[in-house]
Amino acid sequence: MNESDKNKTSAAEPRRKDARRNRQTLLDAAAAVFVTSGVEAPVRDIAARAGVGMGTIYRHFPTRADLIVAVYHHQIEACAEAGPALLAASASPHAALREWINLFVDFLVTKHGLAAALRSDNAGFETLHARFLDRLLPVCAQLLEASAAAGEIRPGMDALELLHGVGNLCIGMESNPHYDARRLVELLIAGLRLPH
Repeated sequence: MNESDKNKTSAAEPRRKDARRNRQTLLDAAAAVFVTSGVEAPVRDIAARAGVGMGTIYRHFPTRADLIVAVYHHQIEACAEAGPALLAASASPHAALREWINLFVDFLVTKHGLAAALRSDNAGFETLHARFLDRLLPVCAQLLEASAAAGEIRPGMDALELLHGVGNLCIGMESNPHYDARRLVELLIAGLRLPH
């Protein structure tokens, strides 16, 4: 590699890092806007929250479906990575489970409207659902096992059943502002605890 090639490579590296950082900022902003306004929120709201122009969003995500799918992937990964980190940093495995379930509820709120956005692409939706299960089920199982091993919850709770239960409690959040799914989810998680 000659000196000119080295200079091109070193100049390209910061641009790639900036592009990755911009993409992360856009995904975080879109997720936050989707939680409050749904996946049909105006792109200008996402751009304003991210502090970028609308052209930047369209350069990264040419269609709304592209943006929604990217947010979905981003949140799956964030939720999956949070589990072990919470387990290591929390006061107890049950506290980590409770915090992780709160992140999972945020993810579910963001996910509302995904099916409609991908209605023309059932295969794409199925692929995303498989990724969701592959990444989040093991994390939930790890948190449940750690909580049971610490004697904090009843043993034998199935991760898929818990995620389905939380998901079912979240149905209706977007259509009824008076429905407090988070309170019910908190009761569910509290109900897993063994009496002391």
